Amino acid sequence: MLRVLAAAVALSCALPGPPAQDPAPLTLEEIMAHPDWIGREPKRAYWADDSRAVYYSRKREGEEESDLFRLDLESGEAQRLSDAERSRADARGGDFDRARTRKVWSRNGDLFLKDLATGSVTQLTRTDQDESAPAFLADGARVRFRRGGATFVRELETGLETEPAVLRFSDDPLEEDEENEDDEEYLEEQQERLIQTVRTKEERAERARRRERERLVADPTRVRPWYLGDGMESAGANLSPDGRWLLVRIQEESKDKGKRDLMPEFVTDSSWVETREVRAHVGQSDPRAVELVLLDLEMRERFDLDLSVLPGIADDPLAWLGQEEEPDDDAPDPRELSVWTTRWAPDSATVAFLARSIDNKDRWIARVDLDTKAVVPIHHLHDEAWICYRFNELDWLRDASGIWFTSEETGYSQLYFWNAAEDRVRPLTEGEFEIDRVEANPAGDALYFRANATHPGVHEIWRLSVPDGPLEQVTDLGGRTSGSLSPDGKKLLLTHSRPLAPPELYVQDARPGAPARRITQTVTDAFLARPWVEPRLVEIPSRTGATIHARLFLPETPATSPRPAVAFVHGAGYLQNAHAGWSGYFREFMFHSLLVAEGYVVIDVDYRASAGYGRDWRTAIYRGMGPPELEDYEDCVLWLAENHAVDPGRVGVYGGSYGGFLALMGLFTKPDLFACGAALRPVTDWAHYSHGYTSNILNTPELDPEAFEASSPIEFAEGLEKPLLICHGMLDDNVLVKDSIRLAQRLIELEKEDWELALYPVEPHGFREPSSWLDEYRRVFALFEEHLAH
Repeated sequence: MLRVLAAAVALSCALPGPPAQDPAPLTLEEIMAHPDWIGREPKRAYWADDSRAVYYSRKREGEEESDLFRLDLESGEAQRLSDAERSRADARGGDFDRARTRKVWSRNGDLFLKDLATGSVTQLTRTDQDESAPAFLADGARVRFRRGGATFVRELETGLETEPAVLRFSDDPLEEDEENEDDEEYLEEQQERLIQTVRTKEERAERARRRERERLVADPTRVRPWYLGDGMESAGANLSPDGRWLLVRIQEESKDKGKRDLMPEFVTDSSWVETREVRAHVGQSDPRAVELVLLDLEMRERFDLDLSVLPGIADDPLAWLGQEEEPDDDAPDPRELSVWTTRWAPDSATVAFLARSIDNKDRWIARVDLDTKAVVPIHHLHDEAWICYRFNELDWLRDASGIWFTSEETGYSQLYFWNAAEDRVRPLTEGEFEIDRVEANPAGDALYFRANATHPGVHEIWRLSVPDGPLEQVTDLGGRTSGSLSPDGKKLLLTHSRPLAPPELYVQDARPGAPARRITQTVTDAFLARPWVEPRLVEIPSRTGATIHARLFLPETPATSPRPAVAFVHGAGYLQNAHAGWSGYFREFMFHSLLVAEGYVVIDVDYRASAGYGRDWRTAIYRGMGPPELEDYEDCVLWLAENHAVDPGRVGVYGGSYGGFLALMGLFTKPDLFACGAALRPVTDWAHYSHGYTSNILNTPELDPEAFEASSPIEFAEGLEKPLLICHGMLDDNVLVKDSIRLAQRLIELEKEDWELALYPVEPHGFREPSSWLDEYRRVFALFEEHLAH
């Protein structure tokens, strides 16, 4: 029996009553108008330093600029800050000292220090350079920060700034001289041997260099450079809390970035056609591998860390694809990797890091033993498909007793704990749900995070006492909720939404069962008065034995005869849209309400590849994009016919980006599934898409051409039999317009009929102009009316 979850959820606080309903029919003109008419939701909300107020940004009506507001929690009054007041406002982020009596932060590229007891603020820097990422060192007397790619330390009492390690990406001049002596060609050696002046000049220069080195070593007031090698550059550095150690990520200075496409712009200020360079195609650029170097600043020693000890790093997970090369008897080289995160223990006893293989198949968490300078593996995650980019959070507990981290080891993102004393990893949570956005409370004895534990489409805030406490649900708002802890750790600032309610701000005590209080109301009466259709969250049986989650939009009037339907396909692939919150596809949601008013049933499916349902659902498309998702739509159409009087011969499909790709695959490979379709800004050939996205799923065209050919709509264009609309912005630097133009040429050569291509000269991937939105959706609606309505 199917379970249906009503998306509307009762809140634990009073909401203003709805305005009088506007009975006028919905129109495309209002739906595709500038979204200011819906409301200007609060964004980028954060806590005041004293936990008694919150700040948020809100867009100005009719303008692109946003204002900053301060909302006092006691009075409930929100004040728009002037430019002068903004300069004195509390800042988002920053770092508290261990006693939480001071805060340091960066604003507009300068550093500031605040005494939290008195509220006094001291500006530490005022330069034309960008100072960022400030943090207190363990002694509380110094602050480290980044400037121009380098690490600096400032003594708060004296104001002295030092650069603990000056990194030079060249060879040491003295060592270089010795190497050059060994590499001298005959003529250079002869010149030096025969000509006294040349020999004397070289000897003087070498003595000067050695004397300068001696002076540097002897003078503690001067900075002595570290030479990290020619042809390398910094990819980031992390100074230990005690200031003794610097962990540096280095990479090759330049790699082949690959040939890049050019994008012409036809409607320009100059009236001339202008072009700009955009991205390369998948497999056309060489990702840069990272190496780790540990610098002991006290003893002045350098240690190149050996990453080959990471388990499985020398394996070739793609060897099964069958390269026809002779086997190599030598030991395989370790795979290249990137280092995503480095975290020093609070006591500076060790440093942990998270690294991923360049081929996306492995992830490691490891630490560095500072006594032996050895890399010690902590956790290894392997995925035959690809490692998810989302669930890679980790940090130390405040007492340095261990590290918490997220992992999809069980198929769902869960929390794990590495106990430093026992050198053992154990799970902290378990279940078929996903955890992300983890935040420790100031005391360090609890973790707060977002999870969809009660239903895949409902996101709440949960709490886990660490390392052994119970898992507790903190919020119970239903819908979609995210949050952040107040600086004193006592309250949560929540952003909450529902299908018919755009995001608003709430405040709740940071404990289970506490009521949530709404503190903003930004949705317009005009929007609230319109007859929107609230989607039902439905669960549909899949032929795989799993469950397909979807949003279902139904007419109020019972069906007296078979009805037409529209299947919406969300973009990105890895995205969740069948949830109980406000959708990022708000125009599409409003369009669906219009379709329902015209007698259509609309289904919005989280097909295989979507987010929110675990690793297996995400990776079901590995090496084969299209067939799994279309099977899900086939199951949904069958379910609609059996349960909601839908005529399976009158089902249309539309979607943008990945949704456009899937609409094309449906029309090209399953001609009986959809009666017509609209592909908006579609990917038509994955060999022309970006490396970071595509290589995860299909590898690269040179390595795995079969996967690309099996997944690219242009390879199946001959199968088109039903009406097709293609729409594409010509300034799209994500899915380039040439994707649609190449497909158009293919359809012309195949002599296909009943298709059209609409191009939008000034639009990027996500349209900006209301007139373009309106034109596009007029075409989509006309397509459905012509081929589905009757």
